Amino acid sequence: MSDPDDRRVSIQDYERVLRQLNVATDNRRNLDRQLRMAGERNQKLVLALERTKIEIENMRLSIAQEVTPPLNSAVILAVHEGQMTYDDLSSAKTPAEIEPYLDVHLSGRRVRITASPLLKLADLAPGMTVLLNDKNEAVLSLGFESYGEIVTVREVLSNDRVVIDLPNQSKTVARISGALDPEHMSIGDTLTYDPKIAMVTGTVPHTDAQELVLEEVPDITYANIGGLSSQISQIQDAVELPFLHPEIFRQYNLTPPKGILLYGPPGNGKTLIAKAVANSLAARVEAMYPGQKRTGYFLNIKGPELLDKYVGETERQIRDIFTAAREKAVEGNPVVVFFDEMESLFRTRGTGRSSDVETTIVPQLLAEIDGVESLDNVIVIGATNREDMIDPAVMRPGRLDIKIRINRPDEEGAREIFELYLSDDLPVSPQVIEAEGSAVSGLLALVDRAMSQLFGQLDITRYIRVRLTDGSEKVLSRGQFLSGAVIRNIVDAAKKLAIKDQLSGVDAGLNFAHINEAIRAEFEDQVETPQTAEVADVLATLGIREGIDAIVPAREGGFNAEVKA
Repeated sequence: MSDPDDRRVSIQDYERVLRQLNVATDNRRNLDRQLRMAGERNQKLVLALERTKIEIENMRLSIAQEVTPPLNSAVILAVHEGQMTYDDLSSAKTPAEIEPYLDVHLSGRRVRITASPLLKLADLAPGMTVLLNDKNEAVLSLGFESYGEIVTVREVLSNDRVVIDLPNQSKTVARISGALDPEHMSIGDTLTYDPKIAMVTGTVPHTDAQELVLEEVPDITYANIGGLSSQISQIQDAVELPFLHPEIFRQYNLTPPKGILLYGPPGNGKTLIAKAVANSLAARVEAMYPGQKRTGYFLNIKGPELLDKYVGETERQIRDIFTAAREKAVEGNPVVVFFDEMESLFRTRGTGRSSDVETTIVPQLLAEIDGVESLDNVIVIGATNREDMIDPAVMRPGRLDIKIRINRPDEEGAREIFELYLSDDLPVSPQVIEAEGSAVSGLLALVDRAMSQLFGQLDITRYIRVRLTDGSEKVLSRGQFLSGAVIRNIVDAAKKLAIKDQLSGVDAGLNFAHINEAIRAEFEDQVETPQTAEVADVLATLGIREGIDAIVPAREGGFNAEVKA
């Protein structure tokens, strides 16, 4: 039989378990109730999200409609991302002072506007162009645009202000575009400047002026130049002696010339001479310092190519050119800075018709030549056909103080040039070789034929007849209008005639007929007579200074068909 006490304990356990079951049942009911409530709330949230999605889509459509043209554009001057606080409100500040806004330049005025929700103010910066809707609200950013005048950094004042040098030589304080990093901005940097908004908008990368003009020594020597022995001698005395013997010049308190001007009619070797000077200096320095890595440089600057439409850009490139020259010269390398067609850059100030760009370009050159930075081992050579157009300040003593005229070749000089172009490696017609005994003698005979066709006392050499203002007449021959370029044209034309004959089955090689025809075509197939300035130059070499009244081809025999000068 079981103990009564055991039965009593089991009843107590039963009641305890029953109570726990009741509690669990109540908890389950609570959980079911909470689950039903959560489901109802979730359903409401789903409905709310669906409504919100529809509203957002409608808002996007509405905003998108505001970004359709026509739209105004404005340039951002400042961006403010503030948030109004209770302290601001209690200080009587207005939302226009605190709330997010943009200061923009619009139609010549500074205007404060708001930005569309499509734009994040954090993505906007001064200098950006934004589009505005009909409510003058910024709705779209077009990014940065870098246009304007060329200016130079004088001093960086802060993260948003900089002092710049304007093209008119004045200074101003400008805003800094968000496209620029003030920490990487230094004195002398070249920037674009928009005067309408007083802001520097972008950097102007250093042009390839230095790389484009900085050339190794040209492969041209004095031996490649004919008919200019006296001029070459003058240049050697002016350039090479001071470079080779600086100590002797110092003993006599003589300073090497800074510049040389080569002037005269076109096509007579001015550029060739400048290249030969660079070549000769490089050879000299290599001989003076055997085993050392020394070389020469030739900076070939063509005037018209250096002219730039941006104000101040030409001056900057001139500075860059001389900076490059000094950098190379400081290493002991001779540097020739050659300005071709110099009158196009440095013409007399005050002669410009539309804009006197020379009023700033000429002083820039003078500053580089006369500047505090030395031009040791740097020689400036200018070439021009119109020395009368160059500003006198450029040619005064101490600058381009040595002037050498490169004249048209005389008969002896023309012969030298012909012999250079009619070289020994050219094919000569068998008939010419047979008549002269050898190819070399045949080439010399071809040169003699050219001389007789140009300078001989023959009717065919008479080129033009000139009537002067004093009533006298002068007949000028073909040879008096020769230049190195004309001689090269004649030889090239003769070579082409020889090639045509060879291709048509005639004997290969140059002959007398080719030379005769090339010279005839060069002088007689021209439609017009030479220009008055060219004729006046030829007369000047003959010592004739009278004015020209009329010019006619000599083959016409007189002035019945006059061409007035």
